[in-house]
Amino acid sequence: MKIKQELLQACMDYANKRISNYKTEIETIKDSIENNDKAGDDDDDSGNGKLFNDLEKNSQHLNDANKMLEILKNISPNSVSDKVIVGSAVKTSTNNFFISVSAGKIDIEDGSYFAISHLSPIGMLLLGKSNGDVIEFNGNKFTIKEVI
Repeated sequence: MKIKQELLQACMDYANKRISNYKTEIETIKDSIENNDKAGDDDDDSGNGKLFNDLEKNSQHLNDANKMLEILKNISPNSVSDKVIVGSAVKTSTNNFFISVSAGKIDIEDGSYFAISHLSPIGMLLLGKSNGDVIEFNGNKFTIKEVI
């Protein structure tokens, strides 16, 4: 279970960092909008338009990062399953995966894992599979060696 705890913590750190960065960016944009409004230059509304657009994009990214964190909070690193479920660490003949959220490559003592969403194409292929099953993705075949 130590493997899953390390992977889950790395994903939590990733999500929390994203949340923090988006909150900081949103505050910076709000300050810029406020400063532009105080300047009162009616001729330059294009700057505020871009800032409002950036604010909206960052707010959506923050919302997505919060959803990511909620998914992670629902994963129990102590859960045991013979089949791949959300929260499983999966060792295959070529790569290792952590079925959770899309957080990229995570290096831990046990090796490298790719944190992927269960809704990703490869995540959907892995769900429900067990040791010895073979999946094909992008013309490559993967044999599941271990489900943790």
